[in-house]
Amino acid sequence: MTVTVFATADVRPDGGAASRGEALAVAGGRVLAVGGAADLAAAFPRARRVDLLGLTVFPGLIDAHIHLIGYGFSLLEVELREAGSLAEAARLVSAASAGLPADAWVLGRGWDKNAWPEDRFPTRYDLDPTTGGRPALMASKDGHLLWVNSAALREAGITRDTPDPPGGVVGRDAAGEPDGILKEEAAALVRRVVPPPTPAMRERAALEAIAGLHRLGLTGVHTFTGTTTEGPEGFVALQRLHARGELSMRVVTTLPDRHLEAAAAAGMRTGLGDEMLRVGPVKIFADGALGSQTASMLAPYDGQPGNLGVQVRSPAELDRLVAQANEVGLWTAIHAIGDRANRDVLDVFERHQVASQRLGARHRIEHVQLLHPEDLPRIARLGVVASMQPIHATEDRAIAERYWGPRARWAYAWRSIASSGATLAFGSDAPVETPDPWRGMYAAVTRRRERGQDGRAWYPQECISLEEAFRAYTSGAAYAGGTEGWQGTLSPGSVADFIVLDRDPYAGPPEDLLQVRVLATVVGGRPRYAAGALGGIVE
Repeated sequence: MTVTVFATADVRPDGGAASRGEALAVAGGRVLAVGGAADLAAAFPRARRVDLLGLTVFPGLIDAHIHLIGYGFSLLEVELREAGSLAEAARLVSAASAGLPADAWVLGRGWDKNAWPEDRFPTRYDLDPTTGGRPALMASKDGHLLWVNSAALREAGITRDTPDPPGGVVGRDAAGEPDGILKEEAAALVRRVVPPPTPAMRERAALEAIAGLHRLGLTGVHTFTGTTTEGPEGFVALQRLHARGELSMRVVTTLPDRHLEAAAAAGMRTGLGDEMLRVGPVKIFADGALGSQTASMLAPYDGQPGNLGVQVRSPAELDRLVAQANEVGLWTAIHAIGDRANRDVLDVFERHQVASQRLGARHRIEHVQLLHPEDLPRIARLGVVASMQPIHATEDRAIAERYWGPRARWAYAWRSIASSGATLAFGSDAPVETPDPWRGMYAAVTRRRERGQDGRAWYPQECISLEEAFRAYTSGAAYAGGTEGWQGTLSPGSVADFIVLDRDPYAGPPEDLLQVRVLATVVGGRPRYAAGALGGIVE
């Protein structure tokens, strides 16, 4: 077996600040040893040597919450994230529509009415003039709303007589006609009539996403399903890539709760698979989102009397799903944003704690954005993983203050959660936000936006250290996926997934995190991306 010694470098096996070695010996895709360059050269005299020019080496990063194929497709759709107004969003859609076939759907995402001076939800009447009669579907930034035009409503058969589906709302104008906004589960009414991507399109989207993520230093992801681009078809696309040896990202994939019974009947269990592609937890939605004001709340949104959000799954439904998942050997990952939703989920996990412990399940709450302080200690006590996305805090702070007011003190409470003894696992929620983990780490350690808001830290008592942030992107994420025995560190026997950086992130101020450049990303000992002075190491 060929041994490769990557030297000379500043190797941090656990992502901590302390330097532990100058070289890394790898064989068969796994770490053999970390140590001094001379010591490893003597121990492996016939080894192939790769010079890392004295640069800093960290374990590969893991995004614990991403929509992998959805992110890939977002790179190919109308991007509305930077639209500063409804008028600008309409212009971007119009420009994209102009180059499409007459019978094509116009697809896009990323709009955020909270950032627009118009300060209202868009309607089909805003979208109709921009698409040349083509049906159009624009997902909101948080993914919990669809903005569609009249042609899309016609394709879906949505009229004034269409009832709201369970867990969803069809927006209506003053005359009772559908206005083009579909909330939560109502989105499925239109999504089901959008022509599905072909298998080749899904594979291309996955490869586009993976290539971009490698450039950011990511070697593993937990991908969350739900839409037609992810779901079973997305899993099949990843399997095809894996079978052809083209999957260069370690992927844990979730299962949508609507497929729980079919998955159980097929014998699927959490952990099924191998080190490149494996089955993870069942994804369940408890509520909506802050940006759409559909997160489930204990008290109404500020300025919106009577609005307690949307319970996408009732407590009884959550109870049934967790019980069923435990019974068949599947862990669960439950989306919960509002304080009511988080309490409901913790109540369910507490009722099923004995069965979960017997299974060895690491149930997760995805987002954990707002907690009632009485519920905070329960996360650690119940052994629940807090799967969070730091970039949400800095990007959403203005609307959190607007709609949650003083309750926002307990929003994105990383320090309090970590100090309670709970495990943090960090991700991005891309394409909702950028998948850039360095921007995520900056948010976690500063709670400041990269621009604007006078550089103020938002509830700085909830900041965490850079070392804690690194571990949430490495060993914490691996623990959440049940892979910590062989992923998330550069310990002997672990997979040889590591990144080479142009600087030591611990050596400068937090702002330097925004300037970090990944020079190489190595998965299983094989360079998958390299740039600059290391560009020649890619096989």
